[in-house]
Amino acid sequence: MLGLTTYLQQAQTGVWDVRASFLPAIYSEGVELAGGISMLLPPQRIDDDIAERVLDGIDGLILTGGRDVVPAHYGQQPHPATDEDVADNRRRDEFEFALVRGAMRRAMPVLGICRGAQVLNVALGGTLHQHLPDVIGHRRHQQGDAVFTTSTVRTLPGSRLAALIGESSDAQCYHHQAIDELGDGLVVSARDDDGVIEAVEVPDRWVLAVQWHPEERLDDLRLFAAVVEAASTYANERAQA
Repeated sequence: MLGLTTYLQQAQTGVWDVRASFLPAIYSEGVELAGGISMLLPPQRIDDDIAERVLDGIDGLILTGGRDVVPAHYGQQPHPATDEDVADNRRRDEFEFALVRGAMRRAMPVLGICRGAQVLNVALGGTLHQHLPDVIGHRRHQQGDAVFTTSTVRTLPGSRLAALIGESSDAQCYHHQAIDELGDGLVVSARDDDGVIEAVEVPDRWVLAVQWHPEERLDDLRLFAAVVEAASTYANERAQA
């Protein structure tokens, strides 16, 4: 069972225009196609004890995409291009930080996707580039209008990611932010041609996060299959403990 974090923001469906916790179905479809089962985890008030109870019900955690992490969480003032610091954004951040802390304590498998990579990094004490065009001089990582761009990512030899996807891969990107200073225990496992960090991992456990969107390429299930397998192994080990 894999727990997938969800959005928390205003949403429209039919005649309704309401605050909602939701997630694009393509994430859970990726898990299902890889042989796993999904459970959605809506942002809510949480502390470490509640996080432990949530984690008791799953075997792995997927941190999904969404709005920018609130800059105050990594000690910065907001850039004009950064999503507004509102209560729902803070609630989602704090919910996911608590889940990351709990997952790390119990060595639970974690896969971060886009925002999820940034959440993992900030939860472990790292920082972000708030607006990549200021750093690399172009907007190709996020052109806007919900159009994904293709970037070539190159893995670092010996990394878990390299073992999963090889030396390089074409990745579907939609991000205007990226990891700057690494969080505690994280190492870089992929960069793109601009030198932007595109993936990080924890060397001694199954914790991996990519800046791109593997759910947009369900003809390539390697990352989903890997986290499903890691969660299955974790569940078996927990049952035998």
